[in-house]
Amino acid sequence: MVLRARPGRDEGEQAVVHRLAVARKAPKVVVERCLMVDLSWDGWLVPQIADELRCSEKTVRRWLHRFNRSGLEGLEDLGGQGRKRRITEAERSRIIGLVKQTPPGRLEVQPSNEMWAADESGPSEWTLDTLAAAARSRCPS
Repeated sequence: MVLRARPGRDEGEQAVVHRLAVARKAPKVVVERCLMVDLSWDGWLVPQIADELRCSEKTVRRWLHRFNRSGLEGLEDLGGQGRKRRITEAERSRIIGLVKQTPPGRLEVQPSNEMWAADESGPSEWTLDTLAAAARSRCPS
């Protein structure tokens, strides 16, 4: 069975696909996917499109199916890919705030020209381990 991209729902959708297929400043993956649809509209078959774009036929079929099912939205990447965050946004903000503070063991010159540290036993600079320990002590969870 021959797979082709369905006709555009309206002239606006067709115009967007044509414009993105030749765009220079759009993301490369979106341009490539729109070009697959555009070439299919021009009568190209899946093997020809795959050869032209130097990708697999399976890839062309996937994007044509997604376009046929969901239109332009189907050509975008699905969310939820990649590793999930291990900390919340609030925890991340607290850690960034902690990094911006001076480490407790860092020596600072006082107005009297003396060197002084808030906590001489504390770390003089932030490392991953000292930052993690400080975050745990300030934000027990």
